[in-house]
Amino acid sequence: MLKNIVNTFANCFKIPELRSRIFFTLIVLGICRLAAIIPLPGLDSSLLKQYFDSHADVGGGLLGMYSMFTGGALERCAVGTLGIMPYISATIVLQLLTAVVGKLSRLAREAGGRIKIIQYGRVLTVLLCLGQGFVMALAFEHPGKLFSGFEGNLVLVDNLWWYRIQTAILLTTGTVMLMWLGEQITERGIGNGISLIITIGILSRIPLAAQGVKDMFFTSADSQFNMGHMVLMIVLMVVVVASVIAITQAQRKIPVQYAQRTVGRKSYAGTTSFLPLRVNYAGVMPIIFAQALLMFPATIFTYLGSAFEVKLFNEIARQLHSGQLLYLIVYASMVIFFTYFWVATQFNELQISDDLKKNGGYIPGVRPGQVTCDFLHHAMSRLTLAGAIFLTIIAIIPMTMYGYFKIDYNVASFFGGTSILILVGVVLDTMRQIESHLMMRHYDGFLKKGRIRGRF
Repeated sequence: MLKNIVNTFANCFKIPELRSRIFFTLIVLGICRLAAIIPLPGLDSSLLKQYFDSHADVGGGLLGMYSMFTGGALERCAVGTLGIMPYISATIVLQLLTAVVGKLSRLAREAGGRIKIIQYGRVLTVLLCLGQGFVMALAFEHPGKLFSGFEGNLVLVDNLWWYRIQTAILLTTGTVMLMWLGEQITERGIGNGISLIITIGILSRIPLAAQGVKDMFFTSADSQFNMGHMVLMIVLMVVVVASVIAITQAQRKIPVQYAQRTVGRKSYAGTTSFLPLRVNYAGVMPIIFAQALLMFPATIFTYLGSAFEVKLFNEIARQLHSGQLLYLIVYASMVIFFTYFWVATQFNELQISDDLKKNGGYIPGVRPGQVTCDFLHHAMSRLTLAGAIFLTIIAIIPMTMYGYFKIDYNVASFFGGTSILILVGVVLDTMRQIESHLMMRHYDGFLKKGRIRGRF
């Protein structure tokens, strides 16, 4: 098997077009990493880097997730501190508005409508960057409020208004540059550019994870971990990755029969196809939503406890910190809720039923129209439940390992959560694109064997 993989990589560089796309993608990703390293002027980035190195518990919260998505740019006070997240936020907002606003929904179905929606997303990205960049500049002025326990001063200049405007513009420029580079990768490289930029940021934390593994098993003589734990971690890693791959690719194929029809002078014979319903339809979005929203309750109860001196509020705030039992229960419930919410906004069974009816298609044994709509709704609800349970398990694995087994968070984050879902999804998508280029030239690809078979 290893020989076949090596031959496949060699075949990738035998095709001139594919070879140039791969080199172009690697070069652009290297430029993207520079945005996470070049510091902003007027800030003492070394102090914040020391804070993140000494406070491992930061990795379990929203700031740790944000730092992971930006590839460590936040802790370096870099030009790419905002990362690609504003563009993703703008895209998500437009997707949700398209599902509920009729004018945008009609625009999305028109010719060229998707291009206009993408343009709206770019404009919204710039507006979000300007707002978030200005807020981030203010946060750097008072780092103790944003980073709990931080002592020191990050801002080194006296003219604060010039510093704020300069920082907001530079952060906006960094995000717009990353957005443009991601689009260039999608158009001229291999894979989805935006996803690859996030992936390279996650992979940049591998040295930290390797250092954490070294500290756990090889540095300290009186460590609570031994080689047996290391074997169990490797087995767990393999099981988690295999499960994520299986669920990511899993789908239920609904058979669709198209009747024979005549359009003008042409006659089309009846055909049989299928409608794929993915188990993990929501992807990684429910985990991101849940982590983002759960940052605020702990802050609110901490403020109420200090303002009114009520011990109950302080205890609730403590239980709502990452890794605590109440946090895990609320977190799991929110992941399940947002999974159904995302599927409800993105999967339109009524439109699918109408499209099948207009094109002369029907599901065998199911009447066209409202009955087909109800059938698809029922089938998708059951699949969503399985996907929600899977996402919940994957989401709480790193928190459980970090909170209860005291495993370094940089190590635990690679055993589940957003990082492993994004890595597996992006790698599979990139491999499919490479596969298509290889098959066009009659080369064997990565996915020749080991495919998950469908029901039919």
